[in-house]
Amino acid sequence: MNVGVAIAGLVFLILIHEAGHFVVARAVGMRPRKFYIFFPPALYKRVRNGIEYGIGAIPLGGYVKIPGMHRPAGGDLGAHLARAVEEAPWLEGPLARASKALDDMRYDEAGPALAELRAAVGRADLTEPVRHAAERGLTDVEDGLSSDAYWRAGTWKRVAVIFAGPGVNLLFAVGLLAVVFALGVPVANTVESVNPDSPAQAAGLEPGDKIVAIDGNEVTPVLTDRVPARVSASKGDPIQLTVERDGRPVDLRPARTEEVDGAWRLGFVLRGTEESFGPVQSVQYAFQETWAITEATGSAIARLVTGDSRDEISSPVGIVQGSSDALEVDYRIYLRILALISLSLALLNLLPLLPLDGGHIAFSLLEGARGRAIPRVAYERASAIGIALVLMLFFLGLTNDVNRLNGG
Repeated sequence: MNVGVAIAGLVFLILIHEAGHFVVARAVGMRPRKFYIFFPPALYKRVRNGIEYGIGAIPLGGYVKIPGMHRPAGGDLGAHLARAVEEAPWLEGPLARASKALDDMRYDEAGPALAELRAAVGRADLTEPVRHAAERGLTDVEDGLSSDAYWRAGTWKRVAVIFAGPGVNLLFAVGLLAVVFALGVPVANTVESVNPDSPAQAAGLEPGDKIVAIDGNEVTPVLTDRVPARVSASKGDPIQLTVERDGRPVDLRPARTEEVDGAWRLGFVLRGTEESFGPVQSVQYAFQETWAITEATGSAIARLVTGDSRDEISSPVGIVQGSSDALEVDYRIYLRILALISLSLALLNLLPLLPLDGGHIAFSLLEGARGRAIPRVAYERASAIGIALVLMLFFLGLTNDVNRLNGG
């Protein structure tokens, strides 16, 4: 059951991501043609008000098909109708006329030329698969010339539609983290014991002290801001603890951390408790944790270049496994992990690589600055590079997950 809940959580994150694109596209005057969870082939589909809703068989994401993501070109027609021309060579004439009108950007002539080509395809003696491919290609190009096509919209509309997907995931992450802080999170700030002859003992730390600040900065329940993380981050530099003792703050003497089993320590043991927070603090801590994880993710992506963080990458297999394990411990831990997955989904999609959302945003902004469209070939080359990098990350994550599941 836990695995099912974990999968459902991941599907929900994909759903709200695509819903963000879908809702904003409609709000700015673009009518999406398809809304899919997962990628085709379709396991289920239904057309409603001219929009095809479906569930795909490949669980690697989802998509919203918005007409005219690129300015239509003659090559688009040629790719879809090549086999039709092989079966009915006389189609080459109307195909050439429609293709030239598109390449010359004479869209007032392209419409009638496409109508002529569609009528010719209807009369041609074609096998059913070839006819289907030709008609689908014609529909895509005709949609690309429609008044609600993506490429016809202003820069701010295009950016808004694309940013809406990761934007929804970002807002969901902050909101869910706020809920988790309000429900209660484990907090380990109270000292259980102090090791003899340790830096902590030399600094004056005593059992029962509650550590409230390190080097003058408040200790919070944010993941990267907890006492062990802050102490370990010192990397041997001296730090000063501020504790609450008998209801009043006490500044201890600075102490230099020591490396123990590969981590920097002062030599004390903390006692765990649970604490919940009010609405204002919960939202504050949610934003702090979101920012901290964003910084950590940026650092991890930078380290990928050197190979230092490749074992940290995970695929949907590892995400589901980790979420399922968290559910067995505490539902609040699962909710926190779900929020962080949503944040990671937003950050990954904002990378400036096509076909990711960040790549479309970058190209839209560049086109707005140039005042003219970027050549189609540039989109295709950038997409090829982006797809290769995304697939590399996916297979690297899958390899890591398989090794972890096998105990490797």
